[in-house]
Amino acid sequence: MSDYVTGRAGAREDLCRYLAACYYEPSTEFSEERLFDSMLAAAIAIDPDLADSARKLAAAFAAQDLLVLLVDYTRLFIGPSQPVAMPYASFWLTDDPSMRHEATMAVLDFYEQGGFDISDDFRELPDHVAAELEFLYLLIFSQNQAQPGGSTDQLSAANALHRRFVTDHLGAWVSSFAAAIRAGADTAFYRELAGFTERFVRVEADLLRLN
Repeated sequence: MSDYVTGRAGAREDLCRYLAACYYEPSTEFSEERLFDSMLAAAIAIDPDLADSARKLAAAFAAQDLLVLLVDYTRLFIGPSQPVAMPYASFWLTDDPSMRHEATMAVLDFYEQGGFDISDDFRELPDHVAAELEFLYLLIFSQNQAQPGGSTDQLSAANALHRRFVTDHLGAWVSSFAAAIRAGADTAFYRELAGFTERFVRVEADLLRLN
């Protein structure tokens, strides 16, 4: 494996975790931990358009008062009644509310196959966008670990699960979710986050088509 591929693969791992963090409540830790610098460094290693999007995301966060971001975050993803942009896969995968439990269970099946356990500290439903991005991190990590000298069967299984999750699940709802954020957000930061999320999932899907 070339150094370029190794760097890109590791950057994809990292970017999943950083992107998931953006779907938690905005706080001073975003700046203190240099979240957006880390996102940009990872994005540069992956795709130039993604890097450009990361720069816009960082600028939008820096330009906005944190309290205003918190208000927008609450409106978009929490309520007070129904969130403007539901952050749950099951909401977007079916129009029938009676089928949403089944859609959530399908996510749990992916998690079980991938050996993914949700932390006891996670207070959201398992199909929350942050949980799904953290699972995507685990899938990419598993692939990367299987690559150097790993068994062919292990790598094949990791690749197959990654492909099914991105193409059949995450890729099936993230565009609708991103569109709802763009339509409902009051701040540039969340509009940029929507575009960045959709673009990153598209990059993952494109990589799968090439492999």
